[in-house]
Amino acid sequence: MKNKKIAVFPGSFDPVTVGHESLVLKALPLFDTIIVAIGNNVLKQYLFGLEQRKKWIEWVFREYPTIKTAVYEGLTVDFCRKVGATYIIRGLRTSADFEYERNISQANKLLYKDLETVFLLSSPEHTPVTSSIVRDIFRNNGDTSKFVPQGVVLTI
Repeated sequence: MKNKKIAVFPGSFDPVTVGHESLVLKALPLFDTIIVAIGNNVLKQYLFGLEQRKKWIEWVFREYPTIKTAVYEGLTVDFCRKVGATYIIRGLRTSADFEYERNISQANKLLYKDLETVFLLSSPEHTPVTSSIVRDIFRNNGDTSKFVPQGVVLTI
């Protein structure tokens, strides 16, 4: 029996965006299981509650049984070990993203030698979409519908 290819897609998902959704769906054929892992940093101030973020992700991927949702605290590599994941999925929008993500990937590799980071390019139409921008649009009563997956309604 072959080893299952389990990947973790970590983030705060504050909120989940069309870019996140697109990236997970792009990664779907590469892995047996993808765990969308919501990192909960108790020192960080989030705009949207943890339970709400989890419900959004579960809703977005409800039709995909190989996509799971989880919440974790601490190091992502420790969570990966705990769930048996040997891959991390990271999206790249720009070359600046690559430089930042490469450093994290190399540190993760030193902490967990069996862990590989898989970089996927965002779709061109999603390059400007970030959770920070969506939060800013939301705070200023703008229309966020083009930036979040269908069925996700941002409320506090």
